[in-house]
Amino acid sequence: MSLGALGLKRHILVLVAGLGTGLSLISCGGLGPSLHPVDRVVASQGVTATFSQGSLVIIDGLYDTLPRVNQFSAGTSPSLMAISPSRNVLAAFDASSNTVFGEDTIKETSLGAAHLSGPTISMVVPTASQLGYAAVPSASATGYSFTGAVQVMNFALPGSITTTIAVNNAQTVVSNGTGSQLLVFSNDSNSVTVLNPGNAVPVVDTSCLTNPPNAVCTIIPGFDRPVFAVINGNTAYILNCGAECGGVQASVQTLDLTTLAVGTPLPVNGATDAFLSGSQLYVAGNGTPTGPLCTSIASAAPTAATYCGTLDIVDLNTMTDPYYNNPAMEIAIPDGYHWRIDMSANGQLFVGSRMCTDIGNVNNPVGEVRGCLAIYNTTNNTVLFPPDNGDVVGLQSFTTRDIEYVAEGGYLRVYDTTRNVLLINDFLPQGTINVIGYVGDVKAIDFF
Repeated sequence: MSLGALGLKRHILVLVAGLGTGLSLISCGGLGPSLHPVDRVVASQGVTATFSQGSLVIIDGLYDTLPRVNQFSAGTSPSLMAISPSRNVLAAFDASSNTVFGEDTIKETSLGAAHLSGPTISMVVPTASQLGYAAVPSASATGYSFTGAVQVMNFALPGSITTTIAVNNAQTVVSNGTGSQLLVFSNDSNSVTVLNPGNAVPVVDTSCLTNPPNAVCTIIPGFDRPVFAVINGNTAYILNCGAECGGVQASVQTLDLTTLAVGTPLPVNGATDAFLSGSQLYVAGNGTPTGPLCTSIASAAPTAATYCGTLDIVDLNTMTDPYYNNPAMEIAIPDGYHWRIDMSANGQLFVGSRMCTDIGNVNNPVGEVRGCLAIYNTTNNTVLFPPDNGDVVGLQSFTTRDIEYVAEGGYLRVYDTTRNVLLINDFLPQGTINVIGYVGDVKAIDFF
């Protein structure tokens, strides 16, 4: 059989399958949960035109296409999303109303909506229960003088916000595996707040402001502008932002979640986000407000960008970092605030930042083009700067496909991680899933 005939037969099969699916949609009035393939991905889509309303768009993650199914409703400008480890509960933040919408991904029905006291850039859904937590830096409550809180969202209850736990300037929240402990990071602080949310008293809990440590709140000092943590069992690897956030030195520091004992900081080049793979912790950051000069790092390709970020690889068995303060080994990545990091099934590490230095124009490419994304190949220790522009706001890998979804600059790109280039095929002639509106995040709601 010739390749042309084979391709023709495949196209006919796809057409027949698509026709059958369309008939099912017509006869059933929509694609119900029992008919869905187990390869659904959701992208949050904000409004950018009068004819388009914001929603959570369901994507067929096998073919990278938009099936004709009903979408989840999540306000007019959904952006940040959080999903439970079992992927049965999805929470989506609508920036236009400061509301978090809960979705049951199994039944494909909407849960409650939680109206926050202000905007958030960090929330978690730690377990399969319909319980989530959002860090709200500007949160306040009538009759109280605090600014900042972790707000408890119970999507099974009317109103959804059950408790506001006051934590001054709460910026980021990270949960342990059971949801019994929350680590809260506040702007311009050298402490980490550890919450036991199950002990909090509704409607407003001020345990962190009165007499900590107590049953609800313990404030742990001894850090250097901590901003995030990666938790493995009972050990939290705290990322100290250091000079980049007004402190002294970027580092990784352990926190024992059983005893709350603090370890010795390990200096790194920069630390605002990290990814754990086995015993290696990949740590990204600038280290200073600007980052090092790109010309000072041997691995930085010739670029029009003045400053770069860095990627370190910490060996957790020995707590060593051979990349620290070593220009010959340092791994250069774009600058900006690094806050998204993910690894594909075949070992390609995607690192994304916001507020980076865009080079060139992807819509009119002449010469160098790059944005806030770097791809580090862990198999041959090379780094690539894809020719795209804009903030990276979402990353999603899959265990059964050598593919990475990247939400960058408002678009949803699909990368072939065997070559680290945009995937181009009949479904994706330009390597982009055609989601109308600004894509603010992306999450797989099925395991595949």
